[in-house]
Amino acid sequence: MGRSVVKAALAHNDLVSAVGRIFEHTLPAMQNWSPSIPHSPPSHCLGLLCDVRVRETVDAVIKKSIAHWGRIDIIANCSGYGVIGACEDQDEYEIRNQFETNFWGTLNIIHLSLPYFRTRPNGEGGRYLIFSSTSGALGVPGLGPYCATKYAVEGLIESMLYEIDTFNIKATLVEPGHVRRDEPDSKINPLPTFGHFFIKPASEPYSGPTAPAGHAKRMVQWLGDKQPTSAVKAAELVWQLGHCSYPPLRLLLGSYAVESVRDRLRSIIEEIEDWKHLSFPSGGDGAAMKQDEESRSVKEENEERDDEREDEDMQDDDDGEEKDGEAHEQDQSTE
Repeated sequence: MGRSVVKAALAHNDLVSAVGRIFEHTLPAMQNWSPSIPHSPPSHCLGLLCDVRVRETVDAVIKKSIAHWGRIDIIANCSGYGVIGACEDQDEYEIRNQFETNFWGTLNIIHLSLPYFRTRPNGEGGRYLIFSSTSGALGVPGLGPYCATKYAVEGLIESMLYEIDTFNIKATLVEPGHVRRDEPDSKINPLPTFGHFFIKPASEPYSGPTAPAGHAKRMVQWLGDKQPTSAVKAAELVWQLGHCSYPPLRLLLGSYAVESVRDRLRSIIEEIEDWKHLSFPSGGDGAAMKQDEESRSVKEENEERDDEREDEDMQDDDDGEEKDGEAHEQDQSTE
């Protein structure tokens, strides 16, 4: 997605710092990497390297970009790493590494760039495009720790927006569904089947062919390179989002993303409705609870009085009917 977003931005004649991963690329390779985009000269792309887990490298990229271009308007964070496997099978290093990349990497970028956006002249502010995932909105068996990192990112960005809106700084969480690489050079430079995910061998309790923990792995194997969402089209939407005056908090990309997150939210609402009778007020609601109990007691007492009155009225009617019967019998005797 990062590569496609860079190409989309260059196609619109933007000036772009394309940041590669230290353990995957070399600086000369990034500096010489210039996609052939019509009407976009090589001078519009600055190749850099960064490890989002290391604050010093993030800081260096931000400073070099400002020094080279004179300004930064939009930061798109497409970095991500995950392990496919049962929660129990993933060790501490693997779990921490996912948090270091997905959550702390995002936080490093924000911490080091936010002061620049906040102090720009004339309230120009800035824009963050943070790539999350549908896994940040729902739990996926086989991706437990990865989902946890994305949940953390979503909570961070949503909370931060309340704090930075006054500085004209916007942020959007991009939640792609299953995305396929459909760039013209994708076949020349293919990714492994599982992309940047590491497959953790399943232990015996989770190794069954239908074990829920293997769901994520089976899904990727089943889709292959036929994921329903185009990376090229998604990148174009992300570019447009970066230039939107009133961007959304979340942008879901692809029908899978929309349907799965919508179903998840619907199930949450249904669950709340099913179990809300067990919710009890607390704290300042105590007085309201007491008042409600008193109101119910008064209502019950009134209903009891009404029932007693109805019983008395019915008894009076019965007595009247008996007296009428006796009088009728006396009349017949007199005759």
